[in-house]
Order: sequence, then structure tokens, then C-alpha cells
Amino acid sequence: MLCMLLTNEALTQSVSLSGTVKNDKGEILQFAAIIASSKANNNRLAYTLSDEEGQYHLPLKQLHRYTISVSYLGYQKYKFDITPNSDLSKDIILKEAIHKLNTVIIELPVTVKKDTITYNPQTFVDGTERKLKNLLKKLPGVDLDGKGGVTVLGKRVTRLLVDGKKFFDGNTKLGIENIPADAIKKIEVIDNYNEVSFLKNISDSDNMAMNIQLKEDKKHFVFGNLEAGTGHTGFYKSTASLYYYTPKTTVNVIGNSNNTGEKSLTFKDYLNFQGGINAVFNSDFNWTGGLLSQFLKNKNNLSNTQHFGAVNFTRTVTDKLELSGYAVLSYNKERSFQESSREYTAFSELRQVHGSSKTRFGVTKLNLSFTPTPQEQFYLRSQIKFNTNDYFKDVLSAVNQQSNSIITQKNIKTSYANQSFEWHKKQSEKHRFSAILQTIVEKNTATKHWNASQPFLARIKPILPPINPHQSQLAIRQIKKETQQLLQTTLKDFWLLSTNHHIYNTLGDTYQREKFIHRDAQLLDDASVNNFDPGGFNNRVVFTLNNFFSGLHYKFKAGIFTCKQGLFLHSYHWQINQSNSQIDHHKWVLLPDFLIKIEFNKSKKIQLNYKLKTRFPNVSKLTNRYYLESYNTVFRGNEHLENELYHSLTAYYSRFSLYRNVLLLLSASYQKKIRGFSTTVNFKSINRITSIALLNNAIEHWNLRGSIKKKIKKIQYQLRLNYTQAKFLQQLNSSLVVNTNKKFSYELSAKTSFHNFQNIAIGYKGNTGKYITDANSTTFVVHNPSASIAYSPCKNLRLKANYHHYHYQNQNLRQHTYYTIVNTSLSYQKKDSPWNFELRLQNLNNEKFKQSNRFSSYVISDTKNYILPRIFLLSIGYKL
Repeated sequence: MLCMLLTNEALTQSVSLSGTVKNDKGEILQFAAIIASSKANNNRLAYTLSDEEGQYHLPLKQLHRYTISVSYLGYQKYKFDITPNSDLSKDIILKEAIHKLNTVIIELPVTVKKDTITYNPQTFVDGTERKLKNLLKKLPGVDLDGKGGVTVLGKRVTRLLVDGKKFFDGNTKLGIENIPADAIKKIEVIDNYNEVSFLKNISDSDNMAMNIQLKEDKKHFVFGNLEAGTGHTGFYKSTASLYYYTPKTTVNVIGNSNNTGEKSLTFKDYLNFQGGINAVFNSDFNWTGGLLSQFLKNKNNLSNTQHFGAVNFTRTVTDKLELSGYAVLSYNKERSFQESSREYTAFSELRQVHGSSKTRFGVTKLNLSFTPTPQEQFYLRSQIKFNTNDYFKDVLSAVNQQSNSIITQKNIKTSYANQSFEWHKKQSEKHRFSAILQTIVEKNTATKHWNASQPFLARIKPILPPINPHQSQLAIRQIKKETQQLLQTTLKDFWLLSTNHHIYNTLGDTYQREKFIHRDAQLLDDASVNNFDPGGFNNRVVFTLNNFFSGLHYKFKAGIFTCKQGLFLHSYHWQINQSNSQIDHHKWVLLPDFLIKIEFNKSKKIQLNYKLKTRFPNVSKLTNRYYLESYNTVFRGNEHLENELYHSLTAYYSRFSLYRNVLLLLSASYQKKIRGFSTTVNFKSINRITSIALLNNAIEHWNLRGSIKKKIKKIQYQLRLNYTQAKFLQQLNSSLVVNTNKKFSYELSAKTSFHNFQNIAIGYKGNTGKYITDANSTTFVVHNPSASIAYSPCKNLRLKANYHHYHYQNQNLRQHTYYTIVNTSLSYQKKDSPWNFELRLQNLNNEKFKQSNRFSSYVISDTKNYILPRIFLLSIGYKL
């Protein structure tokens, strides 16, 4: 197969041109563009950039005649001709242009000016690109993670803009998978981005934005893509991405409907939709909510139907007023089946779980931006989210050769509303002010029913004393209502003593109120209700927390060093009100922090960050009465809990060399909880009663990771390493034990990057997880070789395929599981034709399941998740 993929381009002997680029004063010119044009190759350009040391390395073909042009903004272009027979070295000196301000270099593939990199996509395309992600893969220094994330020179893009305006609140995944490649004129990458220009380089947010500039003929136009596909046994897929653009109005519509398991909205995308406030307030805002997120995590399913729609708009009302917003709706219907073995301290359990769910999710956001003067900006933001979930689960549990079937039915409704008002003011060259007023209200109502056969009544009697065992079956109803409210105000003063010395002052207050109502009851045969109140069950808790805080930070820059150190002083006042108990506490907490950045140049950086952090428990952890967590677990909270306190230290190193085509990333993080929350577990036979305690030195967590990428000619090699170790204390059956979790993973990969759609990628992943408790030690090992190809066997015809093989080992039980996932597609599209035809095969081997493992504070599980069967899909696409 590899021989078939080799092209004339790969076999042609290559040579290189290398050297340095300086000006006539002998000063290094970073990111100068070196371009080689060759008439023998249809004028295709070979190109590179000089690195931070002015060095360049340009691969060329032997005995081909080239015209080399070297350009740099503000300097005269330098040209020369060569016909290389072997590797050549040439140092280049550029002379300053006479009229620097009028010099415009439009033919450069890449230009760099201060914190902005500008790509000219026309240099890199070959006509096969359909979406923005296909184009980004060909840009130097740009990398995609396959999950919608984008990195440039090793740094993650956090905002996506289209013509300077946020695309779906800056979501990169929706943008790169839907914006048509042929609509793009230029791509700008802006480091240290802040939407308020006079706060740039003050917020320490480290944000990076990617701005997509559209072609002129796409600014008064409707364009997009439509695709519909159908397959055997009822499988289907349809997608639409439509864009309407004028200089003052933009509207984007995205839709997707399928039953092939493709998810348009994932948990990670949900987190992207969480944001909205300016980066200068990030360190002051710690919202413990997030009730909606539990329904959006990726799962492996036997069947999965999704309907997804989204609309995004921006309207420039006047030069000073802009209105923007978006709305997202998603419906998912899933059916799942799992088999698992679960190892507890004193016994083992085998489980089979049949499940089904229906989830409806929606989010809408409206933004109003008003800029009365260049020195003052106002933002008004409003966001509403909702979710409904209907869930059914049938669990067959076998313990000690005794089996029980438990059916769970659950209905959940969740809503979220967020309103915020921001003000930013450049008072003078010395002072800038920012203020925010923000409110959040989140509500969750859940109704759950457990049903089981009569023998199960006796099984759970030890943890449910008020239960009536003299019934024909078990029937329990649970009603849970949770409300979280927050009001936050913050004022910041940025005092610029000089260019290199700043003082930041912060003053603010956060008021949080949480209400938790929980009712458990048994439904009896005669239709009456057995309320569990007399047995110490059922809760009604109101928790309020007021946090008045003040912060002082000093930031200075000296050469390559940037340092910021300071502290926050918090005054916490909290109250807990529940049946027969009222608690009122107050305490002061001092939280120091520091940040050190060492920037040797734009491509080589070190960063060290330390914070002493604190966190209060959720209201559900403060109950002084019991409630059911699951059919065999009862939980009782701890109303005497106070705040966690923990050290958090991170170190980061990045090195990118254009000359050597190397990207090196290293990071280390350490977290130690001086006082931390820990789950306590008491087993009653095969059932358990859990609670929560605040322990000293509760958790210690290490993480080390590194990656290196190296490109040699047309092949990019990559090595990734990741090691995690966590130790945590836990009270188990009244004894204090230490649990340890160790994970080590590595990945080796290589991929080609030819321009004629003939590429291959191969990789190998290894993962070892070791879970150690006082009672036992369990080790899981996963081997995962993979390969993918993109091949054009003839004109207009393109073949894509990917292969993943999994070898899964449970070393303790000496179990080995093997499965292989193969997906492939064959597409046909004539050049300049709007029509595209594709045949896609998913799970070609018709594998039945995927296997995984999980470790918690008291159980180790080994699980098989059954997946969608083999799918054949024929689709037709049309480009507007």
C-alpha cells in the first residue's frame, strides 16, 4: 500500500537552500519570507520563513531552475536565480525601502508584524480544500487536534473571528468544520488578544484569536454547502451550512441531522459556550454551577439519532453600536448497552446495563456592544440555556451468584440564565478601569423512579431502614430540586506607572445562594406512599455564601522577564439552614499568587505559575440527613464542612523553530490539597453508605507531559508522552487508607504532507494504568496502532481511510481483548463543479464493542460499551 502512495514528488531527489537573512546594518530579520517559483511545476511556490535567529532552510528539487525572492515588510525585495545540483548556502542582506509606509507586500504567503501573523491562503491551496480545516492543515506552524481545536506555533487558538466579529461566540470547532475554504481571503492570527484594544497585554489572559477575512465577492453574497446521504437499514445524514454576508450584517446557519453517531455539539463545545466575560475578570469568577453539562458527554451507543441547528448573527447598527447573538438547538436520542466487572474492597460485581435516553438542549445569547469613544466601551450580554432529559436504565447486577434486576427511570429539566454588564474605560495613559455586574440563576428539577423485584427489598433494607419489605416489588420515587443563584460585582484599576511597571487593584463582592430539596419515598402496593422522613431521610437545605475580596498585584518587565506577584484577601461569610440546624460562620482567607514569564523570543518561552486556591462545597454535600444516590448507595452530607485549600503550581516550556521545523512543548503541574474533600464509604454487605469529610493532606496530584514534532522534507514525526500520579486519602469502613492512581501514555506518529492528495499517516499509542488500594492492585494496558490514507487514484476521485486496532489487557485477570475500527470514504468531484458525491463506510469490520476502565475512590471497573454496527452511506453535496 505504501508503494502505491509514493509519488513522483516523493521520489524526486531533493536539495536545500539555507542561510541567514539580515539587514544592511547586520541586524537579524525574523520571519522574512523566502519564496521559490518554478515554471517547471506550474509556477507552484515553495516557501519558508526565517526563524528567530534569522536562519532559513528551503527544500528544492535537484536541477530545477528557480527564481528566489526574499521579502520583508519595510525592505526592498531581493531576487536571484539558481539551478541547484546539491545543497547550497547563501546569506541574504536586505536594504531598507525608501518609502516604508507605502510598501505593501501582497504576494507573501506569510507576514509577521508584532503579535499578528497573516497567512495568504492562495499560496497554499490546490483546489481540494472544502472547509476551513482542510486549508489550516496546510499552513506552516498551524496544527489541528482532530477535535475542533487549533494551535499556532504551539499555542492554542481560543477565539475564532470572521471579519473581526466572533463566530458563534468564538467557537473554533463550528467554524473550521463549516466555513467554506474558497470564501477565505486571508487568515490573521492575533496573539495576546483582547476585544478591548486598550486592555491588550494587561489582562494576562494569554488568549489567541484567529480572524478569517472573507473575499470581497463573499461579502455581499449567500454561500455555503448542502449535503444529504442515505444508507442501508435506515441510516441517513444531512448537513447544511449557509452564510449571508454584507458589510453591516452577517447571518450564519448550520444544521445537521443524522443517525450515524456523529455529534455536532459535544461536552467540550458546551464549555466553549459557557464563556462571555472579558478575560480581565477570569481570576475573580469561580462559578461552581454547571448542571447542564452532565448530558453532553460523548458516549458509545448502539444507536444514536441527532438533530442539530444553530444560527449566528451580527448587525452593525452604527459605527458605535453593534448587536450580535446566536441560538443553538440540539436533540439526541440514544440507546446503549454495557457489560462491566466492578471490583470493590470486599466483593466483586458483574453488571449488564441496557439504557436509552432523549435529550433536548438549547442555548441562546445576545450581545450589545457600545463604543461611544475609542477610550470607552460598554457590553451588555444575556444568555439563556435549557435542557430536558428522559432516561431509562435496566441494570442486571450479579453478586455472590445472586442476581437482581433494577429499572431506573429519570426525567430532568434544567435551565440557566446569565446577565452581565461590563464597562471599560481608558481614563488616561496611566489609568484604565474595568467593572462588571453579573447575575446567574440555574435551576434543576429531577424525578427518578427505581423498580425491582421483591427479593431486592431485603437486599437494600440495611441501608434503608424505613423501607417496607412486605410488598410485591420495590418501587421508590425520588424528587430533587436544586437552585443556584449568584450576584457578582468587580471593579479593577490598572495603574501603568511606566511601560514596564504596572500596579493592578481589584475590589469586588460575590453573593451566592443555593437551595437543595430532596425527597425519597416508597410507593406501596395499595397506592399509598411510605415517606422516609422518620428514617432520617429527606432534605431541605439553603446555603448562602458571601465573598468580599480585595486584590493587589505588581507586574514588571525586565528584558526577557515578566513577573507578576500579589495576593487576594477574602472575607467569607456563610450560612447553612436546614431542619433543626442553623450554622453561621465567618473567616478570612489570604491567597497569594505569582506568575513568571521568560520570553527569549517569539518562539521560545518559559512560564511558571503558582496560586493558593480555595473552594467551598456544593449545597448537596452539606445535608445533615440521608438521600439515595443510586439504587444501592445512600449519601449523607456534612454540614460542618468548610473550604478546601490547596497549592497549584504549573510550569510550561515551548520552543518552535521554523529553521529546524521543530516544535517542542513541555509542561508540569503539581497540586496538593492542604485541606481537601474526601469521600467516606461504609459497606453494608453489597450496599454502601457514603459521606464527605475535610481531611488534611487529602490529595497530591502530579502531571508531566511533553511533545515534540519534527518535519523532515515532506514527513512530519511526532512523539507525545504523558504521566499522571495521584495519591488521595479516603475513609473506608472507619479506616483511613491511601489510594494511588498511576497512568502513563505515549504516542508515536508520522504523516506525509504532499500537495497532490496522496498522503499517509501512521501512529502507535500505548497506555498503562495502575490502580493501587490497600486491598489490591489492578493494571490495565492498551495498545493502539493506527493508520490513515488520503489517495487520489485518478483525476477527481479521492479515497480516504482510517484504521485503528485496539489490544486491551487486564493484567490481573490475564484477559486480552482485540477489536479493530476501520472507516473509509470514496468521493468524486469535478474541478469547478458545485456537485460532490461520496460513498462512506463506517465500522467496516462490524465490531461490536469498545473497552475501557475507570477508577474511583472505592471501585475499579472494566467496561465493554457496545457500539453502532457497520454503516454504508451514499451522499450528495452541493456548494452554493
